[in-house]
Amino acid sequence: MYLIIGVGFGIIFIKAEIVSWFRIQEMFRLQSFFMYGVIGSAIVVGALSIQVIKWFNIKTIKGDKIVITDKEFRKGQIIGGFIFGLGWALTGACPGPLFAQIGSGFTVILVTLVSAVAGTWVYGRFSHKLPN
Repeated sequence: MYLIIGVGFGIIFIKAEIVSWFRIQEMFRLQSFFMYGVIGSAIVVGALSIQVIKWFNIKTIKGDKIVITDKEFRKGQIIGGFIFGLGWALTGACPGPLFAQIGSGFTVILVTLVSAVAGTWVYGRFSHKLPN
């Protein structure tokens, strides 16, 4: 079931040009509003969805309560966000659509995938030594 949903999302991302390297480069060069509109729409829908869940005390399909905890700000998030954005701008790929890009034939993105996995491992290995 998850594979089918993932393939469906991948097709939608490709058809909507959300995973297009050219669209991502346009965004980082401030040449097009397209990706900002997509990201902004996702933020609005996500924020509204969370509020609806809280207001109506919506439960999961299994009947469990959905708990949304407050997040603690850490200065490392600024550094991590900068590194993430730099990698996104350089490669034209963020972790979400990597598989859609690979599946659509952009095999060079395999380098980005391996780098993302390696970076995640390095972070997990050394996170206790990094600044909060």
